[in-house]
Formats: sequence, C-alpha cells, structure tokens
Amino acid sequence: MTNEKNPWTPDSWRTKRALQQPNYPDLDKLKAAEERLAKQPPLVFAGEARRLKKGLAKVASGEAFLLQGGDCAESFAEFSSNNLRDTFRILLQMAVVLTFGGAVPVVKVGRMAGQFAKPRSSDTETRGGVTLPSYRGDIINGFGFTSDARTPDPERMLQVYHQSTSTLNLIRAFAQGGYADLHKVHCWNLDFVAGDLQAKRYRDLSDRIGESLAFMKACGIDGESTQFIRETEFFTSHEALLLPYEQALTRVDSTTGNWYDVSAHLLWVGDRTRDPNDAHVEFLSGVKNPLALKCGPTMPADDLLRLLDKLDPDNEAGRITLIARMGADKIEASLPPLLRQIQKSGRTVVWCCDPMHGNTENTENNFKTRDFNRIMKEVEGFFKTCEGEGAWPGGVHLEMTGRNVTECTGGASNVTPLELSVCYETHCDPRLNASQALELAFLMAERLKTARTG
Repeated sequence: MTNEKNPWTPDSWRTKRALQQPNYPDLDKLKAAEERLAKQPPLVFAGEARRLKKGLAKVASGEAFLLQGGDCAESFAEFSSNNLRDTFRILLQMAVVLTFGGAVPVVKVGRMAGQFAKPRSSDTETRGGVTLPSYRGDIINGFGFTSDARTPDPERMLQVYHQSTSTLNLIRAFAQGGYADLHKVHCWNLDFVAGDLQAKRYRDLSDRIGESLAFMKACGIDGESTQFIRETEFFTSHEALLLPYEQALTRVDSTTGNWYDVSAHLLWVGDRTRDPNDAHVEFLSGVKNPLALKCGPTMPADDLLRLLDKLDPDNEAGRITLIARMGADKIEASLPPLLRQIQKSGRTVVWCCDPMHGNTENTENNFKTRDFNRIMKEVEGFFKTCEGEGAWPGGVHLEMTGRNVTECTGGASNVTPLELSVCYETHCDPRLNASQALELAFLMAERLKTARTG
C-alpha cells in the first residue's frame, strides 16, 4: 500500500543502512522465520494504539503524566507469572502514588512483551583470548559465552512472539480482571517491601485512598458503576531494534487502512539508530503507532527537527514522545536547546526523562550499576529545566523490576557497592528494585505537585 507522496512499504527500510542488526549465518532460515511470523495474529490492536495516542496527547498538553517502566531486556530464563505480576504491581503502586500525590492521571506503559533486543557498542566480545558475537538480547542470541549460544538464530523471534503473547494475556487479565481495582491498593505491597520506609508511606497513602473511595461509594460512585475504579489501561512498548521482527508484525488496520506495527502499542528508536536517513527511522515513519525518540546529550537541535519532519510531518498530538537521557551532570545544559527548538517550531510532543542510561558506572568489583541519588538528580534536573523553559515535564522512563534485586546502589534501602552481588540478576543494565522504584515515585509525586500548581 503506497501513494505518490509517501512511497513507504513495510520493507522499504531494506534499501537503507540498518545498524545494530545481527549477521544471521543462514538467510534461508531467516526468511522462513519471517514468513511464519508474518502469519501470526497481532499482539496488540490498532484501536489500542490509538487510545494510547489520545492519552499521550493529554500528557503533551499538561493534563496527564507518562509512567513507562520495566526490564532493561526481557529474557527467556526469567519469564514467569510471578515476575510479571510483581513488575505490574509495582507499576500500579507507582501510578497510584503519582496520581494521588501529583493530582494528575497517569498513562501506564510497560517495557514488556517485546523488549528483547539490545543495542551494543561492539559487534564482538573477547574473553580470555576468545572472540564471539556480542549478546544482543534473547530475540537474537544467547547470554552464555559459547559459539553455539552467541550464533544469531532467527527461530528466537518465534519464541519471543509466543512469550509476548503469554505476557500480554496475563497483563490484560491483571488490568481488566479485578486485580487493578483501587479497593485492593492495600493488597499490592510486595513482601520484601513490607518492612521498609516506603511500605509505611504506601500504607498511609492507601488509607487515604480507602477513605476517599468510601466517600465516593456513599455518593453512589463505586466499582460497579465506574469502570476506572475497578480496571486500568496498560500499554506495552519496546525499542524497535530488530527490523525483520518488526516488519513481520506490521499489518494494515481494516478500519482505517493505515499500517500499524502490532508488536507493541508504542515503539521507540534509540540514540544509536536515530539517523533520519537510516533504516530504523524509515521503518517507523510509515506506521501509525505512537513513537518515541531517545535524545542523548549529543543530539543537535536541528537533527531533532529533521527527525520529527520524517516521523511526524503532520504534528499529531500524542504521536511523538521525546525521552531525554542526558546524565545527571548534563541534563540542565543539554536539554534547554532541544526544548527551545521544539517550542520555536510549534511542535506538540511529550517530554519524558530517562534517568537511567546516562548514569551507568562500573564499580571496583566489576559490577555495572547506577546510583539512586544520581537518578533522582537527573529527574530533578529534568523537572527544573522543563519548568524554566515553560514546558510540561510529562513523564519518566525507567529500567526497573518488581523483584528484590540489588543492582542499583543507594535509596532508602541503602544498597552499597559491596552488596550488589547479593542479588544481581540482570543480563544487561542495572534496574531499580521495587523499594527504590516506589521511593522514586513518592519523590516525583511531590515534584509533580509543584509543577502542576506552579
């Protein structure tokens, strides 16, 4: 489906330079996997993506806040209903804290059901004189340092599809089957959070919500009559990195005739693959999903406008989310030029903060980690900078988990560098645990309230 003004097709990206793609040794096997994948039912629906776009349009206008979070990279080994439940639950807790404390609706988007591919700084990894392909996420190859594990296998795309199907089934059941009912806010606490400071703060908040719900019920407003009390909307997202997978899951919406990537509701392009002339931007320019761009400290303001001209030529509200990932020490200097250029151009976008990727460091005992204080410093710098430029600080993008991991240092739980080895389980980047994520939500709620009231 093409037209003279826009000769885009789902495979037009193949004529462009495609970075961060694996070198599959068997191209016939790759083609067969793509053809099988293309026959599978959609993971998400175009109508759901349009509802997310409407929610993001409210974020862009300052009427809501975006909470986007989940694993740095999903894996086959860690897949379980308990892990999914715990991450979903902490996102619900954070959303309640932000909604009640900040007095704004929260649009909830998970890094789930598709976040399996990771960009790498090098195509190869060398250990003990042995050089193998870099681990690029379970959708491409295995984590183990062996030739068999590290050889890219296209069959993994089918395994990702089926795991994502199971993930979405469970998430939809949680969101719409009664688990997300606001009357159950007391039940959402994780066991290991139960004894810490965040649990007490959350219990106090839950009591206040319970009192509000009792008042509303007395006025005739309860879960039976009001859907938002008993259910919640929850959307999925991932970086659209592995283009054969994304193309295979691109469909024409029967109600509008537009193309949608039905692998997720929202797709983003990373800092390494954002060249307007390259394959990733070409692919995303033709699908109607909401899109996001990671904006690092090296992004020139003029390049950002060129990207928006390509991805959002009609300046549609809710189409574009700009995710600033600058680093705690750079955000107040690097973000203002982008803010000013966007405002000058009249563009409507969501401004979101990723305080994780710019604050990664290695410890003396060779653990990759992030310090909670630096994460919060970047969030504070984001709010301060947006407010100083007259822009709405619209969201946060976090790598986090509902599990009791020890991957990021600091926070009220005071994880020290020496304690990282206690429960360090990530295959890629360090994640906030539930206690740290909830603490961040309380701190952001206070900042959000200030931003809202001026």
